[in-house]
Amino acid sequence: MVFIKTVVVNGFFLYIILIFCLLVSCQKRKPEKITLSINGRPLYVEVARTESQRRKGLMNRDSLGWNEGMLFVFEEERRLSFWMKNTKIPLSIAFIDKDGKVTDIFDMEPYSLKSITSTGMCRFAIEVNRGFFKESSLSTGDIIDLQMAQ
Repeated sequence: MVFIKTVVVNGFFLYIILIFCLLVSCQKRKPEKITLSINGRPLYVEVARTESQRRKGLMNRDSLGWNEGMLFVFEEERRLSFWMKNTKIPLSIAFIDKDGKVTDIFDMEPYSLKSITSTGMCRFAIEVNRGFFKESSLSTGDIIDLQMAQ
């Protein structure tokens, strides 16, 4: 009888350890990455879909590759607002509506707590190194294909 109790207790603890390991591995998954094309130039972006991913954004990073960035995806269109709290890298942000049309492009200052807000309703935002959009000739009114991000 003691043997059966030991097996059951040990089996239960193994089960708990397995569940814990699965939860930890799910939390440490690599971020979703996709490649966008900005006027023929590749842009490799991490996709921020969840509230916690969007809240963290590019905070606390020391560097960002020239043609890398982050795509923020929201469930529905709304006025979007971003700041640079704990963000070391000078960035540019493009606000994009549900159809992929760029509505605004702004430069942002490292560590600034000033809110940068879209002028209209948007569903997406892309943050990149400051100057990438200018070098890629991206302008308001341009269309970015975001079908794979939806």
